[in-house]
Amino acid sequence: MAKTPSDIARGVLEIERDALTRLATDLPVAFDDVVALLLQVRGRVIVSGMGKSGHVAGKIAATLASTGTPAQLVHPGEASHGDLGMITREDAVMLISNSGETRELADMIGHCARFSVPLIAVTKRTESSLAKAADHVLILPDAPEACAIGMAPTTSTTLTMALGDALAVALMDHRGFDRDSYLAFHPGGTLGAQLLRVAAVMHTGDDLPVVAPDTPMGDTLVEMTAKGFGVAAVRDRGQLVGIITDGDLRRNLNDLMDKTAGDVATRAPLVTTPDTLLVEALGIMNSTKRTVLLVVDDMCVLQGLVHIHDALRAGVV
Repeated sequence: MAKTPSDIARGVLEIERDALTRLATDLPVAFDDVVALLLQVRGRVIVSGMGKSGHVAGKIAATLASTGTPAQLVHPGEASHGDLGMITREDAVMLISNSGETRELADMIGHCARFSVPLIAVTKRTESSLAKAADHVLILPDAPEACAIGMAPTTSTTLTMALGDALAVALMDHRGFDRDSYLAFHPGGTLGAQLLRVAAVMHTGDDLPVVAPDTPMGDTLVEMTAKGFGVAAVRDRGQLVGIITDGDLRRNLNDLMDKTAGDVATRAPLVTTPDTLLVEALGIMNSTKRTVLLVVDDMCVLQGLVHIHDALRAGVV
């Protein structure tokens, strides 16, 4: 009986899974040396390959660059027509070729030898021309391709991409590349939004609805209305001592105008800090059914206010 598409898909994934397990179990012996080399590179990591290896090289270069290791893709064909000038003595070159005999890489190999540029080979064949020319060789497992004819780059490209991810993450760890570093390289889109902190969007200064404990409620209502957040922060000698919300107004409706802000305020309000991730602040607001959080420092000094709409506008979902 003929295989169904699902049967074929499972077979492909099982072949690639087994190959990845082999790679994890028998990591290339030069891996640590390559990481040490790339940590010392003062320029960039130049990544290149031909065909499908070139596409993988582009992904590896992009991942390295976005995680703290300056990197650039150079096409081997373009390199032979002038782009070799992009490769300097301060760089390291990583060439990807499953066979290790990709003739389009010859000029880049020669350039590295001529100018003493460190060369890293990613290949399956230890006796290949590329492996012999390289300073460090990352040998991929000799695993079968996952296609029916055993020739289309499938398993080999998956292994190479995974090895590139492993290098990038190892370099991240040794560089101390943290959330703030990641945000610096990913200011846009969902990734950047998830790493924004409250300080980046909070309202401050004259935008804040602030009253003193002895402020009459008539004046307090004017302040709440003028600032448009539906709340007022009650501050005494710089420190936050309470908050007035619509709920507090309703609970004191009968004799509201005879009271002061301190009489009506909810003491010890729920707050956040400027360094809190905006996504975490949004989670607090959602779980407590609030639209506003006041922002304080370690001494409970009022720093700002964040509204749920601020998080949504920033792209946090």
